Amino acid sequence: MENRKRLCQDPLTSDCFSTPRKQLVNREPTRTPDFREWDQDDTCSFLRREGFQDLEAKFREEKITGNCLRSLTEVHLEKMGVSPLGVRLQLLNSLRKLWDTFNDNIKVFNDPIHGHIELHPLLMCIIDTPQFQRLRYIKQLGGTYFVFPGASHNRFEHSIGVGHLAGRLAQALNDRQPKLLISPRDILCVQIAGLCHDLGHGPFSHMFDGMFIPKVRPGYNWKHEKASVLMFDHMVKVNKLQPVMEKYGLVFPEDLDFIKEQIAGPSKEGEAWPYQGRSEEKAFLYEIVANKRNGIDVDKWDYFARDCYHLGIQNNFDYRRSLKFVRVCEVKNKKQICTRDKEVGNLYDMFHTRNCLHRRAYQHKVGNCIEIMITEAFEKADKHIKIEGSEGKIFTLSTAIDDMEAYTKLTDYVFQEILSSTKPELAEAQDILNNIILRKLYKCVGETTQPEHLLAVTQNDLNQLAREVAESTPEGGTDVNFKAEDFVVNVINMDYGMKRKNPINSVHFYCKDDPEKVIKIRKNQVSRLLPEKFAEQLIRVYCKRTDSKSLEAAKKYFVQWCMNKDFTKPQDGDVTAPELTPLKPKWADSDSDDDNSGHDKQHRVSRNGESSAKTRLF
Repeated sequence: MENRKRLCQDPLTSDCFSTPRKQLVNREPTRTPDFREWDQDDTCSFLRREGFQDLEAKFREEKITGNCLRSLTEVHLEKMGVSPLGVRLQLLNSLRKLWDTFNDNIKVFNDPIHGHIELHPLLMCIIDTPQFQRLRYIKQLGGTYFVFPGASHNRFEHSIGVGHLAGRLAQALNDRQPKLLISPRDILCVQIAGLCHDLGHGPFSHMFDGMFIPKVRPGYNWKHEKASVLMFDHMVKVNKLQPVMEKYGLVFPEDLDFIKEQIAGPSKEGEAWPYQGRSEEKAFLYEIVANKRNGIDVDKWDYFARDCYHLGIQNNFDYRRSLKFVRVCEVKNKKQICTRDKEVGNLYDMFHTRNCLHRRAYQHKVGNCIEIMITEAFEKADKHIKIEGSEGKIFTLSTAIDDMEAYTKLTDYVFQEILSSTKPELAEAQDILNNIILRKLYKCVGETTQPEHLLAVTQNDLNQLAREVAESTPEGGTDVNFKAEDFVVNVINMDYGMKRKNPINSVHFYCKDDPEKVIKIRKNQVSRLLPEKFAEQLIRVYCKRTDSKSLEAAKKYFVQWCMNKDFTKPQDGDVTAPELTPLKPKWADSDSDDDNSGHDKQHRVSRNGESSAKTRLF
């Protein structure tokens, strides 16, 4: 203690306050915290720090900057001459640590379906655009919300869920099979495709592209997938997202093509490999967001879970289990996403769930009626709704799809715009929407099915069917006469997603004992209780005249029409028209369990063996 005191007693002679001498320190060049902004010197500095100074010349020769690091794979390093394999793997491990330790404002969403999910900052840049925020104001289930009070969810949250699941599926494949060489770039592109796959939906979702556009622009082939691609291009352009995407390692135009091809399908039809975004080695990536081969994709996984949750319907399919069993296998020299053989029953449950959702909710007869009425209101209001688009041009409800600037402004709000308008030219449309609010709806007078021939119907065909119903005066007559405009005919295709085909026939499976060998599992190998057919057409007729006398007569007209067209007997036919149904021998009651099949067989084959079926819409 005394010594320490003496050292400080004479500051003039002590060295304790002397100026430190300058020392030369060998320091690495200062790097910015964001590795994506590193130049070649910063990148080489990182290599030296990690012990890969021997690779500095190769990296300089290839002009690799920090922005390129996330795209490097083992194949890229091998082509650069980095060897042996152990060195390549050590370098990739160092790069992954770099990405993991770099906290780049990852956002966390608390989703009621998937829990807490993390979103990449590039996904947040896309979400925070007017084009994506527009999806907040488009109901996921359209007019179904008027029937199921809980179905208030929107395209916005569904799109975020699909983006999340797309990343989870791609990452699951990468973790299970590193040899697939799925790069962070691939995963990010798949996530963006999932996020943006529904950008093109119009007001009330499928009502807009399935009912409104075909009615007001007949013959115009337009689908929301096409609009999603156009809206995506528009979003990237007006929000100047290309530099941001490049900052996060995306490559133009290759990755942009890849994203759009996942949404809307191949850009070069008819070629051996019709895609431009990725080579055939990565064919399986096109089966994640929208699977054109068998329909098993993350889009369905999200809307099954989300719609069931909001509708109050039990979901019998658990996508979390499917994530545990997916893997990529070689099928006829092409890589496809396959699943375990024991999962075949769960996949049938998945498609059964889809069918149940359509029957109980999506094609609910009251929900469909409301969408028919909204479509009529939009048709009457079409030319009177003005939407400003690019360069100040004015568009209507039906032409806004031709200009993405105008289409961005078109949401479900147009319903309220018509309701609150004071324009006299919108009075007719306003009356229809007021009737929806007051629950003065058209009435469904009957439903039947067409047993054999599934036909595509146009708007002109539907108008012809309405005329036929109005002309189907019941035997014995009624006191009420109808005109074609008193009826609306709705033809609904119900299937497992691939029209008449069984989608499971397009799925390949692998076994536990040999995961590399693929097999197919046919329906008779699973259960005898599975569907015999995978598609049918429901035909509903609605009557606009809702007084009791007209409705009673309209039901008889409908039953007579079904007899004339040789459709199946309506379920309530014996109640609504008891004097008519006995007139058709084929509709006679029978206690036989296989009554329908016996009658169908007898009906289809005549005495001379020729087909005598009359079950045609036209």
